[in-house]
Parts: sequence; structure tokens; C-alpha cells
Amino acid sequence: MNNTASLQTLYDRMNNTSCPRVSFDFTTTFLPPVFILVFIIGLVANGLGLKSLLQNWKKLGIVNVFVLNLGLADILYLLTLPFLVVYYFKGSTWIFGDAFCKITRFCFNLNLYGSIGFLTCISVYRYLAIVHPMRVKGRITVSHSVAISVMVWLLVGVQSLPDMFYTKTFGDKPGKCYDTTSKIYVENYLKYSFGWTLIGFCIPFLIMLGCYGHVIVVLCSKNTTDKISRGLVCLNSALNPLVYLHGNNDILAQLRQLVQQARQAVMHLSITSNQVPLV
Repeated sequence: MNNTASLQTLYDRMNNTSCPRVSFDFTTTFLPPVFILVFIIGLVANGLGLKSLLQNWKKLGIVNVFVLNLGLADILYLLTLPFLVVYYFKGSTWIFGDAFCKITRFCFNLNLYGSIGFLTCISVYRYLAIVHPMRVKGRITVSHSVAISVMVWLLVGVQSLPDMFYTKTFGDKPGKCYDTTSKIYVENYLKYSFGWTLIGFCIPFLIMLGCYGHVIVVLCSKNTTDKISRGLVCLNSALNPLVYLHGNNDILAQLRQLVQQARQAVMHLSITSNQVPLV
């Protein structure tokens, strides 16, 4: 009886302790400011990037097409952030209806797995350009990269579409907007999510790992550099500034001024040398 009484007393003391409870519900105060910051910075940065790419559409290279699609995928998700700000600000209460909750999560999935897909395309193209430059030279065009981008969007859309058929809210009543689904369908959703992760993340990750790994092996295995290779490296360093000079009138004007000043200096030195009496 004494032991039982002691345990009861200890239990009562633990329950009556004055230690404050730790709250893990930080979403209301933490996530909305973060989402607002990401929305502003992301929208401005991606907007400026897309504007620059579209202004030089005729000059787009193969990699730039994939970068353009990366920007589109980011903007697609950024446009849903204001609604998520309201959702978390209201204590994880979704007020925009079941359909729009599914659309919001669908846009997130398109952004996530679309970005992985386009980054994989970029890594494969860089691998081919470095390891097999002569084989792919002239064979891969901008049209090919556009077609590949369309295929990436289609594949990501198809694998993300089943997610919209899972329950995300309590109908049109205010409540949760689940990232996955309600507890009733979690087991079934887990199987779908596993296959989705395998196709949308694991396989692209292995492809990127293989591409960059092989590039490192190839570069490290070449202990000597051809005369031709050294010349191309130097030529690359000399031609890189032309990218910045092209279409920039201010830099061109400054360059002309420097050339003119250099010419005048040479002429001045030449005249001065001619006026010096010979001993």
C-alpha cells in the first residue's frame, strides 16, 4: 500500500508541475512570413530571368530551353503561395474549397518533380557535351530540347494526376488541406507515393549521379592536354568577354574610348621619340 501511495503521490506531482508546455505549432507564426518572402523574391527573380530569356528567344540554346521550363515550373508554384499563407495564418484551416486545394497540391508536385526532370535533362546534355562532344555536335537542336521539355511536362503531369483523386479536405467545409490524404486512405496512398518517388526522384537522381560521376572520371583520367585543347581553352577565355560586349552599348563606347586613348598615347610617344636629338 505504501508503494502504491508513493507512486500516486509522484504521479500527482508530475501532473501538477509548473513547467510550461512546449508548443510545436509554429506554422502559424513561422510559415506565413517565409512564404511571403519566398513569393516576393521568387516572383521577381524568375520574372526577370524569364524576361531576359524571352527577349533573346532566337538566341536560346539547348540548356536555356530547360532553364526556361524550370522558371515556368517555379512560377506555377509561387502563384499558389498566397493561398497557403492564408491557410497557415488561419491555423491550418483551408477556406478555398476542395477543388482548389487539390490544384494547389498538384502545382507543388509539378514544380517539384518537373524541376527534377529538367535538372536531369541539363545534366545529361552536359554529360554528352563533355564526354561525347563530337558525336552529339549538330545532332541535338533546340527543337529536340523543346520536344523533350514537352515530354517531361507530360510525364510529370501523368504521374501527379492520381494525387488529385485522393481526399484532401473535408468536402467544402473549412479544415485541413492535406499534403497527402486523410488517415482513411493513407495505406493506399503510401503505395502510390512509393512508386511516385521511385520514378520521379530515385531514377533521375541515379541518372544525374551517373552523368556527373562519369564526367569526373573522364576529366581525372586525362593527365595530359592536347595542344589543340590548350588553344581552345585560351580561346574560350578570350571569347568569353564578347558575351558581355554583345548588345551593351555602354561597354562598347568605353572600349572605343580606351582604344582611342591608347592610339593617341602611341602617337604622342612616336612624336616625342622623333623629336629627341640623336647623340
